[in-house]
Amino acid sequence: MIEVAVFDTKPYDRHYLSHATSADRIRWRFHEYRFGPETARTAQGAQAVCLFVNDFADRKALAILAEIGVKLVAMRCAGFNNVDLDAAREFGLKVVRVPAYSPHAVAEHTIGLLMTLNRKIHRAFNRVRELNFSLGGLVGFDVHGKTVGIVGTGKIGRATTEIFRGFGAAVLASDVTPDHDWAVEKGVRYVEFEELMAESDIVSLHVPLLPATHHLINERTLSLTKPGVYVLNTSRGKLIDTTALIAGLRSGRIGGVGLDVYEEEEGVFFEDHSDHILQDEELTQLLMFPNVLITAHQAFLTQEALGEIARCTVANIVRSADGDPHIEGTEL
Repeated sequence: MIEVAVFDTKPYDRHYLSHATSADRIRWRFHEYRFGPETARTAQGAQAVCLFVNDFADRKALAILAEIGVKLVAMRCAGFNNVDLDAAREFGLKVVRVPAYSPHAVAEHTIGLLMTLNRKIHRAFNRVRELNFSLGGLVGFDVHGKTVGIVGTGKIGRATTEIFRGFGAAVLASDVTPDHDWAVEKGVRYVEFEELMAESDIVSLHVPLLPATHHLINERTLSLTKPGVYVLNTSRGKLIDTTALIAGLRSGRIGGVGLDVYEEEEGVFFEDHSDHILQDEELTQLLMFPNVLITAHQAFLTQEALGEIARCTVANIVRSADGDPHIEGTEL
């Protein structure tokens, strides 16, 4: 049996991992707490650890894993900016991830954020429950005919593009490796990022967090936009400079914001904080804007995506334990 310590576990993790194909070869040790230097030693006796987006695999934590004999870090997500890859290589730890589980899940959530925010569905829902059937303050706009800027045309960006094209929107795209054949087929025009920011009515982010994309949305790039631009982010929180975002909301430069991720979400998202005062002042400010809609990193949360994450994670663990060089996900 392969011993695996799973950190930051939620009920759906237990269910889908335990029922994945080949999961009978694994002895799971599910921990609700997060992985980090303070908890790494609890993986003693495991051959692998399974981590999520807010686990913190820095040099110190990875050194402990190497010391206690762990060989594999299996990320059950696409993001890996929370893992010190240089340290992992130095300590002989293999790191794998699930690069694509369901691009449709994230793309559809992106559209859901926009439509809920634009058509004030969340506000209308609350009104009607209080028997208030008035329509004042609920005016939105047609997405049809608008220009949407898709930043990043990987699988999720492409899936989002196709939905927007179905609405009848024009789509501009920006990517460091443009696929012009795809763009011609889908009626998309690739442009430089600055041009995309200047021409788009809606900007949707679908790029990984890298040094080059950190604070991609900032005071300068927001100054390029049309007044009233909508900004959507279902990728990584640190793509957006939150201070600049709030300034843009206050000035009216930004007409609406839909976020499934937040710059400082670690320690906040995935937990219940309803019984005490939120200490993050910028998140508190964002929650007070009527034209901001925030969900707590749930874009991936569909049956299909969870099933694929579990299947690929288990396959990565089993193949690594068997010495199979063909990793189904991505080896980093």
